[in-house]
Amino acid sequence: MDSEYVKGEGCRTVPLSGHVGFDSLPDQLVNKSVNHGFCFNILCVGETGLGKSTLMDTLFNTKFEGEPASHSQPGVKLKSNTYDLQESNVNLKLTIVSTVGFGDQINKEDSYKPIVEFIDAQFEAYLQEELKIKRVLHNYHDTRIHACLYFIAPTGHSLKSLDLVTMKKLDSKVNIIPIIAKSDAVSKSELTKFKIKITSELVSNGVQIYQFPTDDESVAEINGTMNAHLPFAVIGSTEEMKIGNKMMKARQYPWGTVQVENEAHCDFVKLREMLIRVNMEDLREQTHARHYELYRRCKLEEMGFKDTDPDSKPFSLQETYEAKRNEFLGELQKKEEEMRQMFVQRVKEKEAELKEAEKELHEKFDRLKKLHQDEKKKLEDKKKSLDDEVNAFKQKKTAAELLQSQAQQAGGSQTLKRDKERKNSGFL
Repeated sequence: MDSEYVKGEGCRTVPLSGHVGFDSLPDQLVNKSVNHGFCFNILCVGETGLGKSTLMDTLFNTKFEGEPASHSQPGVKLKSNTYDLQESNVNLKLTIVSTVGFGDQINKEDSYKPIVEFIDAQFEAYLQEELKIKRVLHNYHDTRIHACLYFIAPTGHSLKSLDLVTMKKLDSKVNIIPIIAKSDAVSKSELTKFKIKITSELVSNGVQIYQFPTDDESVAEINGTMNAHLPFAVIGSTEEMKIGNKMMKARQYPWGTVQVENEAHCDFVKLREMLIRVNMEDLREQTHARHYELYRRCKLEEMGFKDTDPDSKPFSLQETYEAKRNEFLGELQKKEEEMRQMFVQRVKEKEAELKEAEKELHEKFDRLKKLHQDEKKKLEDKKKSLDDEVNAFKQKKTAAELLQSQAQQAGGSQTLKRDKERKNSGFL
């Protein structure tokens, strides 16, 4: 049997003498994927009233439930709805996330933050599932955003600063596909100039939008052509009208009819082809291989995990864990020592405060005691003086009563003597 080594790979390529059967692997993979089903998550970013919900209904040829958002939202909120769709024998779990209240506030400076936080939260949930000891990724509902349809208002002039800031913050986290909403609001010539202006502003501000892949020969030509049509100018409508002999989705105006699926009228068909029929799987792969990997790498580096040590030797997970554990224990001991020192210092300060307070209390007690004694002495002296006055008064009273008694006795004897004298004179 002839054999040869493939340079740089360290393996041999050998011919087969008969049919083995592993050429059925693609069919096995297809059957397994079809049985398991697929998921796809779309984030719709744009100001209220740009037709985000209508376009989603038009794209998937159905009517998703939902209430129209008002312009009175105090802040940006993200609303997520998941639907189970089936086409032929393929099941799709579709999640549509809309940005309620985006661009409605007077101060739009932080409008992008809730969107960034939501995207990061989905990455974090997937990362936590990956890091579990017992993982169930085959049954895990992947909520990571695969495509971000950024709705641009059809002003015909240039991008708003809010659009540029938001797309710049999102381009490293999600696949951005910019689209001009309600493109029937501007003329064809204005639309062409608007597309050129948007592309120029995105490039000059360093905004990286999703480029349809051209590395696969089967779709390289169509994707290369469609990349030149970005951003897509779209119109959405679920109303069907009879045009010729066919019922078609369209919008009726006093000046005429705009057909949604007519490529001469808008780019809706191009968007549907690129988003769903050609590049849906690439969007999923890009989300996992590029955006999620970037988030995962940054988070693991923050946690102290590295691929190599300072000597460029590979790091094992156990060594990384031990190093991180020792670092954590060292920091914990340091913090414990700092807390102990702080506790001792605070105890000493509290003891000093209590001693000072006790000293002040003793001094106050002594002052009050001395004041009490002085007051008591004054009262005793006053009482003694009053007692002396009372005794003197009593003596005077007794003497007065004695004199009064003696006077009364003397007066009584004189009265008796006079009475006797009168009697005696009466006998005579």
